[in-house]
Amino acid sequence: MLWKPSSEFTQSSNMYAFAQYVQREKNLRLDTYQELWRWSVNDVAVFWETLWKYYKVQHDGNYTLPLQKGKEMMEAQWFEGTKLSYAEHVFRNKNTEFPAVIFQSETKLATSISWLELEEKVASLCTYFKSVGLKEGDRVAAYLPNIPEALISFLAANAIGAVWSSCSPDFGTASVVDRLSQIQPKILIVCDGYVYNGKQFSKVEAVKELVKQLPDLKQLVVVDCIGKARELNEAENFADIMLHKGSTLTFKRVDFAAPLWILYSSGTTGKPKAITHSVGGMLLEHLKAMGLHQNCKKGERFFWYSTTGWMMWNYANAALLHGTTVVMYDGAPAYPDMKVLWDLAERQKVTHFGAGASYYISCMNEGLNYIGRLNHLQSVGSTGSPLPPEAFDWMYNNIKKDLWLVSLSGGTDICSGFVGGNPYEAVYAGEIQGRLLGCKVEAYNEQGQAVYDELGEMVIEVVMPSMPIYFWNDANNEKYRSSYFEMYPGKWRHGDWIKITSRKSVIIFGRSDATLNRGGVRIGTSEVYSAVESVSEVKDSLVVCTDEAGGEHYMPLFVQLRDGLVLDDALQLKIKTALRQQYSPRHVPDAIFKIAEIPYTISGKKMETPVKKILMGTPVEKAATKDAMKNPESLQFFVDFVKHRKK
Repeated sequence: MLWKPSSEFTQSSNMYAFAQYVQREKNLRLDTYQELWRWSVNDVAVFWETLWKYYKVQHDGNYTLPLQKGKEMMEAQWFEGTKLSYAEHVFRNKNTEFPAVIFQSETKLATSISWLELEEKVASLCTYFKSVGLKEGDRVAAYLPNIPEALISFLAANAIGAVWSSCSPDFGTASVVDRLSQIQPKILIVCDGYVYNGKQFSKVEAVKELVKQLPDLKQLVVVDCIGKARELNEAENFADIMLHKGSTLTFKRVDFAAPLWILYSSGTTGKPKAITHSVGGMLLEHLKAMGLHQNCKKGERFFWYSTTGWMMWNYANAALLHGTTVVMYDGAPAYPDMKVLWDLAERQKVTHFGAGASYYISCMNEGLNYIGRLNHLQSVGSTGSPLPPEAFDWMYNNIKKDLWLVSLSGGTDICSGFVGGNPYEAVYAGEIQGRLLGCKVEAYNEQGQAVYDELGEMVIEVVMPSMPIYFWNDANNEKYRSSYFEMYPGKWRHGDWIKITSRKSVIIFGRSDATLNRGGVRIGTSEVYSAVESVSEVKDSLVVCTDEAGGEHYMPLFVQLRDGLVLDDALQLKIKTALRQQYSPRHVPDAIFKIAEIPYTISGKKMETPVKKILMGTPVEKAATKDAMKNPESLQFFVDFVKHRKK
């Protein structure tokens, strides 16, 4: 046990206030977190309705029942008959006492944006959107860094009832086209480039190609980030739009189940899936997650290092729902050195600090020490991949002794967490505190039974309003159903290996499928294959990512070359360059190996998951069913590879 909340800490928390409200309104005394959690998952409709009333959700219309279940989990209807706005709930917190946003980048010193200024900028963009004919349900897409203009654009899109979607500019053009071409945006808001690690990267040519590939696009808006915006002469300049003062900001309330934004899966099997979340579902989830589980309060400051291509960008900005100032940073987390983000937290008196687990491991390896310097820091959040026990220890020895470490895991699928922190219970090294309210998470064994203190598949047994309403352009919900509900009909299988301990904490052991994990960002194998197999010398390829000791990951790429070719340094460089240019630096493997043939199933599927299991020590007979393989002898290479690597 590394930390235990004081009674003062617990009783001053938002979650304690909510429990007191439940006691008054429902005559239920829920003194412990586990009692509160059990009520939230056993009486799920009442829990979410109580949350709705506790946060005084502003809406039009009335609902008969908070939850009307369908035959399948994905058919559930929440608060049917109501209309609301996410952005409206953000701006009900506007005040003159605290800033709305604090922004810093590699090239800009920290600046504050007041609530009034944020409101005026959103109003100006709303006026522009309306002037070009944008209406409810239309899509607004962004190709922007983590800058205030991205947040302004999202809030304006939602304020008029449009649907938001964003990609980070470190995504290659093909990757962005794979995503945005599915949703046919009417407006695209782009940067002319970005700065990372002290270097400028122009995106002018990439944007021109994007415009060609998006035939339904009506308007292009450019944010001048590196002084090249004039090269996109057909685009409206974002700064010019801001010069025209908009009318009073108003909010279009839309159906609870109307789409709010579209996020994307990793693209493991073909194009990334366009995961669509509802306005009402996300509002309720973020009121709960940021309020009760992150303990965000008015006047506090919330920072999470992210890009606009990661769901944590959406999640972090939800702190605004509680009047919490959002602290943004655009740039590399280790430029000019590993201290840059912690120095930002120190100077800006950040209350809640968050990043991917791999970032903390790097800080630990760098030997950083901030003891005595972060007095305002209440919590540190970690997600993206499992945080190893030694990183937990490092946090308390080198960042702050009295610190609430919130290790969080969920995903793009719900744009929030399934498991994470709570202000009632202790923090143990290597463990997530527990299952979040309203999340009936279990670990299933191979027989489909819930088990404790055993490794199992992560399964969610009851419906949540933050589950997707659908995947965009997914006929009959076929992709949606196959993504989550095929293994355990009627229950959500998430694709993580987990263990729920006897004290109800949770340990995550990584992905149980073939999705790659690079620095906390999931990458689809299909993207890697698309780039690698565009190299003429490569005949076929296979990539996996294994979980290593100390929380590290190892991503080897195996390539089958054309007859007679050698995998020399020049060819390795060519492959890596293709991956970096077409997608991102994260797609570049740790090592490349030549292989005689790629293992396939009889039905023609590459066998990434069995190979990953073999590389992580599973005996070959348990990792794969050879009778279901086209070329079972191909697995011997990986068995030998493991033996050689151990030496």
